[in-house]
Amino acid sequence: MVKSSSKYIRKYVFLKTCPNYNISTEMISFRAIKYLNYILLSRHRRGHGIHSPFVFDLVSRVFRNKIDPATIFTVEQVRKKMISEKRSILVQDLGSRSGSLKTNSRRVSDIARYSPVPEKYGELLSNLAAEFGKPLIIELGTSLGISTMYMAASSADAAVCTIEGCPATAAIARQNFIEAGLNNIKILEGPFDEVLPGLVTTGVKPGLVFIDGNHRKIPVIKYFNLMAELSDSKTVIIIDDINYSKEMAEAWDEIKLHKKVSVSIDIFRMGILFFREGINHNNYIIRY
Repeated sequence: MVKSSSKYIRKYVFLKTCPNYNISTEMISFRAIKYLNYILLSRHRRGHGIHSPFVFDLVSRVFRNKIDPATIFTVEQVRKKMISEKRSILVQDLGSRSGSLKTNSRRVSDIARYSPVPEKYGELLSNLAAEFGKPLIIELGTSLGISTMYMAASSADAAVCTIEGCPATAAIARQNFIEAGLNNIKILEGPFDEVLPGLVTTGVKPGLVFIDGNHRKIPVIKYFNLMAELSDSKTVIIIDDINYSKEMAEAWDEIKLHKKVSVSIDIFRMGILFFREGINHNNYIIRY
């Protein structure tokens, strides 16, 4: 356990070595303690010991499903290209990590190394999008578009609407989508608070929602509530970085008790929420 925990902590607490971030010892300790608790409390990654037929099927079939290697190759080639980028851009930070940033000037290579979801979680997003994404996938927080591409590539019949508040990163993401040959993605630029109400008024029920791009308690809860209002019983909502900080963990604890939530699944980095009818409310912690 010590070896795996140390490896995870080095990967997850990347901000300690990223030159554009300043992370406190308190936050490092918080994440380490939360991860150790997760290791102790999480159920088996293969679904052993899970009594809910719905969750067992999800873990054994969807979580562990292998995605098309071509998808991984395409997306990871884009990531590698971004990591090798030499230029810097001015990032308009609208709240995601405003307390940690030293400067709004950031190297594209740093964004590519530290901001997008790792390949392992990209594969999970891809599987969840393939299973639940139609007719619409909504993403809050595009960044360079890595997670967007994982979801769009596996759900070609779904429209993918991704929102990014920073024009500079949105422009790079848009080019990445073109190079990846993905034409089912629409990127909307602007603050979430300005763009989301327009989506709500369309009345289209999303199959999958991925909430990223803001790591503060009150906004995350607000965006979840907006998406919950828009959603129906078939919608799945995923929240990234639920253990990024104390306030994100508090947001997750509040969100999973929402009256529409029937099942919540904590895989440490992400929280997954289902609104299924006919299922008794339960919260699961699953090893992933």
